[in-house]
Amino acid sequence: MRMWATFIAVALCICGMASAASVYPGREWATKSPEQVGLSADAIEAFSDSVGGFGCVVRRGYMVHSWGDPSRCTDVASAAKPIYAHFLLKAVEDGRIPDVNQPVCQWEPRLKEINAVLGHKDSRITWRHMANQISCYGLVEEPGTAYAYNDWQMALFFDTLFTKVYGATHSTVDAKVLHPLLTDLIGCQDDPSFLAFGEDDRPGRTAISPRDFARFGLLYLRGGKWGDRQLIRPEHVRLALTSPVSNSIPRAGNEAAEMIPGQRSIGSRQIPDNQTDHMGSYSWLWWINGVDREGKRHWPDVPTDAFGCFGHSGMRAMVVLPSLDLIVSWNGTGIEGRQRENVALGLLVKAASGGHP
Repeated sequence: MRMWATFIAVALCICGMASAASVYPGREWATKSPEQVGLSADAIEAFSDSVGGFGCVVRRGYMVHSWGDPSRCTDVASAAKPIYAHFLLKAVEDGRIPDVNQPVCQWEPRLKEINAVLGHKDSRITWRHMANQISCYGLVEEPGTAYAYNDWQMALFFDTLFTKVYGATHSTVDAKVLHPLLTDLIGCQDDPSFLAFGEDDRPGRTAISPRDFARFGLLYLRGGKWGDRQLIRPEHVRLALTSPVSNSIPRAGNEAAEMIPGQRSIGSRQIPDNQTDHMGSYSWLWWINGVDREGKRHWPDVPTDAFGCFGHSGMRAMVVLPSLDLIVSWNGTGIEGRQRENVALGLLVKAASGGHP
């Protein structure tokens, strides 16, 4: 019941921010001082000193603080995954696929040919399964029954979505999909790319600057609206941010299953790949502030409506705090794990409280 109440509050907050706030950046971000938007300058400086690396803070649609070089466009690792989910939901809106429950084998027929001894289980993988990392691809479990944070399945998801559903190639995915259908629409300044390391090195790994990543966060903070245009439907924003994998779904085991021939990974080379649990906080490739099986809040010192993108265990991230109308984007930090994420974000919350706990 408490979890359900939290999700309702998040949905209402997202809708409220979309209707109440109207400031968006143009080609450049408009700036204000921390004090002009109700932040403690000393506390926010302490936050960025603690985090390290480089990044920026946005409040009420204004750039209010930056450190290092927030224009630096570099790999964000797994923090890119919510961008993939965005394009999946847009594919439904645009009629490219009928719905998220479509079997992925309709686009990748080889999924019907593997794991005969397991009843060709991969033929039953849906887009919903892949976008919540419950496909059990490369593992023996039945799709939808267990969770595995899995870079082999993520490469399959990226390749099937962008090269088959959207009809791009790795060499054209930026020009054909990423730029015209997202980053140009929100005015990104620093040329984001799905080819962070080039066409031949883990395509799908995304390079984006902190200040451009903050624009993506602002799009979701505003309920999918950018200026006077609705770029993604509010109901899809709510779905993405309020539908975590249930705590009734266990983490998968470590028994490998067959993958399609030539399957690549977008990161990890471990087989089978099963890097972490969902902790009641994984929703359509976003991390949200849910409650795990032991009743522990993911980030106890952070508002319950928080959501974000995280890579390399938190070293690279973009986080939105809707109830504070606040976005932070960082890269190259020493943050690793939910506890250190909580400490860092707690400092940001302190800055929004006038520097007081």
